[in-house]
Amino acid sequence: MSHLKVILPAAIVLGGILVCTTASYGTADIAKKTTQKCVYCHTDVKNAKDLKTLTDAGKYYHEHKSLDGYKAADKK
Repeated sequence: MSHLKVILPAAIVLGGILVCTTASYGTADIAKKTTQKCVYCHTDVKNAKDLKTLTDAGKYYHEHKSLDGYKAADKK
């Protein structure tokens, strides 16, 4: 019974940590590789996995796995 007093709270804390943390899919590595901030390719960084949040640069990177050759459209 004494083991349960330690294991149960530890399992609850560990479960809470796992539920509350977000997964990172290499965005820091991609940011270093492209030398751009996340908002260069994503309109909503919190929902970065959603392809609907990609900018034109993000769509280009998604297709080519590089920003080499990407030309940003001139803003008027």
